[in-house]
Amino acid sequence: MAAGVLLLVLAGVPVVRARMREYKYWAFAAVSIGMISSSLDHGSVNVALPTVAGHFQTDFTTVQWVTIGYALTISALLLPMGRLSDLMGRKKVYIGGSLIFVLGALVAGMSPNLTTLVVARIIEGSGAAMTQGTGMAIVIAAFPASERGKAIGLIITVIGTGSIAGPAIGGFLVDALGWRAVLLANVPVVLLGVAASMLILTDSRDDHTSQGVRDRKFDWLGAALSTGALLTLLLALTNGHKSDWTSPIILVAFLSFVGLLAAFIWWELRTTGPLLDLRLFQRSLFSLGVSAHFLTFLGSSAAIFLTPFYLQQILGYTPRQAGLILVPNALCMAILGPISGHFSDRFGWRWFTVGGLMLSSLGLLLLSRLTIDSSLFLVISALMLQSAGMGMFYSPNSSSILSSVERERYGVLLAFINLVRNAANVTSVAMATAIVTATMGTMGYEPSLDAVRSGGGAGIADAFTSGLRHAYLIMMGLLLVAMAVSVLTVNPEPSRADGQVEEVPAS
Repeated sequence: MAAGVLLLVLAGVPVVRARMREYKYWAFAAVSIGMISSSLDHGSVNVALPTVAGHFQTDFTTVQWVTIGYALTISALLLPMGRLSDLMGRKKVYIGGSLIFVLGALVAGMSPNLTTLVVARIIEGSGAAMTQGTGMAIVIAAFPASERGKAIGLIITVIGTGSIAGPAIGGFLVDALGWRAVLLANVPVVLLGVAASMLILTDSRDDHTSQGVRDRKFDWLGAALSTGALLTLLLALTNGHKSDWTSPIILVAFLSFVGLLAAFIWWELRTTGPLLDLRLFQRSLFSLGVSAHFLTFLGSSAAIFLTPFYLQQILGYTPRQAGLILVPNALCMAILGPISGHFSDRFGWRWFTVGGLMLSSLGLLLLSRLTIDSSLFLVISALMLQSAGMGMFYSPNSSSILSSVERERYGVLLAFINLVRNAANVTSVAMATAIVTATMGTMGYEPSLDAVRSGGGAGIADAFTSGLRHAYLIMMGLLLVAMAVSVLTVNPEPSRADGQVEEVPAS
């Protein structure tokens, strides 16, 4: 895709404007370059971490901050950057974020020590926070409302493709050129995306909004409170199982989160230009959609974290083999995302959100039957069902949330959706890990995943697998609750009037 866009740009393709029917596909092509780069980066850097740890002669717990710092920065800044894009123009924020990402990647690839590398990854995360929700908003705003689900599905395909290819590309680059190549590889690709975006994209603010909405000042206090609340929550969840959930530092982090969240809610309900208009939760379609979104990822994300442990430590597969085993389920999500999005535009959301959650629940039910000698066929089948259901769910659910808000809020709302998903991902892993390790403790074994890594015979393997079964059953219960919430969502009337692409002035 990147090469195709480059050839067309070099051939002198004229800048496409929003009034042209083809603009939506040009916008998608331009933004897809950045999206797939970000997706590739996450998977490929994870593969390189053991090599980075060896190069800097540090332990794996320390080197994990290369990815933790990146992920925390994205989560903390998503909401402020989404709001900024609605106020300043999405094209400006998207291109600016891409250039910051490139700067971080260059510094990371040339880092002389681990501290510089972590700081560089935080810079990269700042850029990624500016592009993730904003890029989605650009694409979705370019499509008419009657094709919103289709647009989201196309985005899922791009992200899914990057997630599948990332570990493979990362492994190849590490073996052939070293770990620095993994960090530098995205630089030319992202710069190509910047060039395409400058030539193709319009300034994606909505012309149908009042000038007063555009001229509102940025909510700096709300941004500071939301960033602080998210950082304290995510740090507590990330380190709770390592430091003991009842340790003073973890308890202080949780209390700080509660205090900052309360202050954020109080301020947002009183300021005239809030970072996130919390009154949107009074709209049932919005509140039901967001609730189902959070519960779904809370009940599913840990499967991809825990299953590799089972494959490697219990069934005895190598890391590379375990990675290949996870490819079919990723393909299911990438393929079903656009299909589900397309048909939900025609037949409504509920069939696909409820049906998808039923499939995912069935997959988790099968995973809850795992033993220390289960067949690989059972594992792959269960994961494919679980991911197929997620692919069916995501596009219609996101489309239902966006349908309840005005287009000028797409930037901050898509950032909020990404934030909800990220928070659910971290919480899901923390919750499932706590369930597994607590089960191991009650059976007389060290309550730690490190104990599983170091071996310990059939006893600890059985305790770990027993904990997995409990975790998967609880996760299935959360998906059933999400399914009940999705049943309450009212399907829309078929869209007849809103078929026009957003018309906006060029920047």
